[in-house]
Amino acid sequence: MDRTKKKTLALTPQAAVQAVDHALEAKLDPMGMVTPLLHAQLAWLSHPQEMAEAVAGFSGSLMELQWHAWRRTLGLPSQDVEEPHPDDSRFADPVWRESPAWDLIKEWYLLFTHHIQDKLFETPGMSSKDRRRAAFWWRKWLNAVAPTNFLLTNPVAMRRALETHGDSLVSGLKIFLDDLSAGNVRMTGPDDFIVGKTLATTPGKVVLRNRLLEVIHYAPTTEKVYRTPIVIVTPWLNKFYILDLNPKKSLIKFLLDQGYSVFITSWKNPDAAMHDVSFDDYLTEGIAGIVAAARDISGSRQVHAVGYCIGGAALATYMAWANRRYAADAVPVASVTLLATLTDYHKPGDIEVFLDEGSFKWLSRAMEQKGFLDGQEMAAAFRLLRSNSLIWHYVVHGYLYGEKPAPFDVLFWNMDATRMPAAMHEWYLRQFYLDNNLIKKDVLTVAGEKIDLARIVQPLYSVSAEDDHIAPWRSVFRTNNYVSGPKRHVLSSSGHILGIVNPPVTPPKREYWVGAAERHDKAESWRERALHQAGSWWPDWMAWLAPQSGALVKAGRMDSKGHPALEDAPGVYVLEH
Repeated sequence: MDRTKKKTLALTPQAAVQAVDHALEAKLDPMGMVTPLLHAQLAWLSHPQEMAEAVAGFSGSLMELQWHAWRRTLGLPSQDVEEPHPDDSRFADPVWRESPAWDLIKEWYLLFTHHIQDKLFETPGMSSKDRRRAAFWWRKWLNAVAPTNFLLTNPVAMRRALETHGDSLVSGLKIFLDDLSAGNVRMTGPDDFIVGKTLATTPGKVVLRNRLLEVIHYAPTTEKVYRTPIVIVTPWLNKFYILDLNPKKSLIKFLLDQGYSVFITSWKNPDAAMHDVSFDDYLTEGIAGIVAAARDISGSRQVHAVGYCIGGAALATYMAWANRRYAADAVPVASVTLLATLTDYHKPGDIEVFLDEGSFKWLSRAMEQKGFLDGQEMAAAFRLLRSNSLIWHYVVHGYLYGEKPAPFDVLFWNMDATRMPAAMHEWYLRQFYLDNNLIKKDVLTVAGEKIDLARIVQPLYSVSAEDDHIAPWRSVFRTNNYVSGPKRHVLSSSGHILGIVNPPVTPPKREYWVGAAERHDKAESWRERALHQAGSWWPDWMAWLAPQSGALVKAGRMDSKGHPALEDAPGVYVLEH
C-alpha cells in the first residue's frame, strides 16, 4: 500500500468534519440538512466512552419496554415506558393504549424518537447551535416516519376505512390529488374565504399607491378621533389582513372603535422586475411614504407608529434613521409599538436551522435566478418548524381519514403567501439574521444614515408572545436593552399570531404580563416583577397610548388633495398572487 492510500485511510475526526463541510460547498447539501447529522455521528464516534454510556442507557430502556410488552400481553397492568409529550396528539385515540400490539408500536417509536433526540442535544464536542440543527433535522425525519402517517400502521385510519366501507380512503385520495395539483398540503380550502368579502372587510380607501405599497386609510367609526393617527407597518412576508380578519378579531376595527384614525401598509407582491428593489426603498418609499400620507390627511404633526414582525424590524430601523435625519422636535413619530419584533438576532428561534453561510449562498443563487424569493418556499420553511401540527396532521386527517380541512381564517391567510425582492431580502438576511448588525452602533448605513437603536428616544410599547417560535419572547424583549426612551413591555400567552391577534373576550381566553422595562433588564427578572393579568393586552395598550394622542377632534376627510382616494379598501395589491 502506497503512502497516498495510507493517508486517505487514516482520516482524523477533524479531517472527516472538513470533508463533510466540503459537501456543503460542493452543493450536495445546500440547505444544511445532512451536514449537522454527519457532524453529530462523527462526534459520537470520536467519543467512545460517551457512546458506550448512551448505548447502555438505550439498552436498559429496551429491557424495560420488553418487560412492559410481556405484562401487557398477559393482561397485567403496566406503566408506559415512554409517554407522548403534552402537545403530541398523534396517539390520543384510546386504541394506542388499550391494544397491547398498538401500544408496543407506539412505545417503540416514542422510545427511539425521544432517546435519539436527547442524545443529539447531548452530542459531545459540538456547539449548541450545531446540536440544535442536528436534532431539528433528525426530528423532521422521525416525524415523517411516525406510524400514524401510514395506513397499515394507523389503527384509526383502518377502523374508519372499515366503518365507511372504503369511502374515507376514496375521499382521502381525492384530497391528495387536489393537494398534488395545488403543489401544497393545504390547511384550509382555497375557496373558504374571499379577501374583501369575507376577510378584510373594514371600510376604507386606498390613499397612496406606489411601486412598493398601497396605503389604506380606514373610515372612522366614531364622531371624534384622536388628533394623532396610528400608522401600522405590516410584514411583507404575508398580507396585511391578519390584522383585519373579521370584525370580532380585527385589531383595525378595535382601534377605530377606540377613536383612532388608522392607516396600514398593503405591500405589493413583487415579481422579477423588482429584483433590485432594496431595503432602503422599503424604508423611504414604504414607511416614510405611509407616515407622510397619514400626516397630510390627518393634519397631525406626528403619528403613532406600529410595526409587526419584520415590519417592526423595519420600523425600528426607520426610527433610528429618522432620529438621525430630523431635528429632535421634527421627528414625525410620537410613539413606537413593536409587535413580536426581533431587533437582536443572536437567538432568532427555530428559523436559525435554515440560516448559515452555506444555505445563504444557495438561497442567494436561487433568488438571483428568479429575481425574488417565492413566498411558498418561505411558508414551507415556517410550516416545517412545526411539521406535526402544520403538515402531518393534515396528511393524516386528509389522506388517511378523508376529512376536508375546516375553514379557518388564520390558516387561509397563512397560505396566502407573498414574494420578496431578491436584493432586499438578501440584504435583510445578511445584515439582520447572519451578522446581527441592527444592534451594532453605526455599523449599518440605511438610506444615507448610520443606524443606532440608542437614538430612538420615543416611548416604546413592545409585545412578545410566550409560545412564539418565530420571534422568541426573550429575544424580542432584548429590544428594550437598546432603545433609549421609556419602555413598557407585554408578554402575551399563545404564539406569533394569536398572541397578537388577541381581542378582548368574555370569559378571557388568554393572559399577559406587563410592566415597565429598564435599559439593562433581563427577560426573566422583568417577568418576576411584571403584573400578571387575565385577558387581552389590547386595553392596556390603549390606556398607555391615549394620554399621548392629543385631543379628540371631529373626524375629518378620508383623503386629501395630495393623497386622493384611489380605490375602496382592501385595494388591489392584496389580491395579487
